[in-house]
Amino acid sequence: MISLSLCMIVKNEEKTLSRCLDSVKNIVDEIIIVDTGSSDQSIEIAKHYGSKIYHFQWVDDFSAARNFAFSHAQKDYILTMDADDVFSEADSKKLQELKQTITPTIDAVTMKYLAGFDESGNVLVSLRQVRMVRRENQCKWQGAVHEYLEVQGNMLHSDIAVKHKRMHKNSDRNLRIYEQRLHNGVHFSSRDLYYYANELYDHQQYKRAIQFYQKFLQSDKCWIEDVIQTHGRIAECYAALGKMDNAIHSALNTLKFAPPRADSCCRLGFFFLQINRPEVAVHWFQFATQLPAIDTGGITNHACSTWIPHLELSVCYSHLGEYQKALEHIEIARTICPQHEIILKNKAILENFVKNN
Repeated sequence: MISLSLCMIVKNEEKTLSRCLDSVKNIVDEIIIVDTGSSDQSIEIAKHYGSKIYHFQWVDDFSAARNFAFSHAQKDYILTMDADDVFSEADSKKLQELKQTITPTIDAVTMKYLAGFDESGNVLVSLRQVRMVRRENQCKWQGAVHEYLEVQGNMLHSDIAVKHKRMHKNSDRNLRIYEQRLHNGVHFSSRDLYYYANELYDHQQYKRAIQFYQKFLQSDKCWIEDVIQTHGRIAECYAALGKMDNAIHSALNTLKFAPPRADSCCRLGFFFLQINRPEVAVHWFQFATQLPAIDTGGITNHACSTWIPHLELSVCYSHLGEYQKALEHIEIARTICPQHEIILKNKAILENFVKNN
């Protein structure tokens, strides 16, 4: 059985750190906590779990902090987590089993990253991330923001899942770091361009986001999954700017790189609803219901292949005056996501309308 180091960087994580460490405390053989300036009880909580505590002066570079944490690991493999990550009981057992069965021929392990959940606990968004690496390979983190582990060799794509249960509100920290690096003349890799554009998009700076998404598409070494996501984001930027022809054109571009996916179909359905074309939108949403979520390693929007297309089909059929069909689809959406406020509200309105007409 291999030994396992957990390496984490933290700052003011007292609300989530115990939950995270509780899920792995009986599995890992050492806990390395690098604190980047906490003013709460994070360090005291970490000490309660027997963690080795190190301090790191924050320099607006996540990779620098994570590489510092990795430099202190002593075990065979390194596991990386954030304080608002957690393993379920079932996935903790899978991790323990992996620890017992993994062979030294494995250089890195990817795990499913469950990044968002709806009111009923269904997974909204997932992707794959490298979460375990063999220490002797001296893998390094790359990128000041949205950092990633640069790995080579034999990869194991496990079915272990890490749940991300965010408690912090989104801030402009990442955007500020990118802006400062841009101001300082730092060269942006294709990955930097992509994630900087994402930050601009998240902060509703749509024109600049389009500009940097397009720079990303013109750069070298673009991962196909990021290319597909980029065309979708450009489409959403144009839609937010009210340029629906451009939005639809960009959305259709996502279909050039891979077979149709549910999120691409839903996006087109939304756009045709926005221009009051429900008779066209209905076909895209129907298509989405037939496309299962797929694990490509990139971002998967699970809701687009489950309840969202049925909710929107209900909207489409209501616009088309086919209320019984609308009611059928809102009921399907409710069975998948029984606590969603909009689904319940629309269902009540439709039931009342059908009853009285």
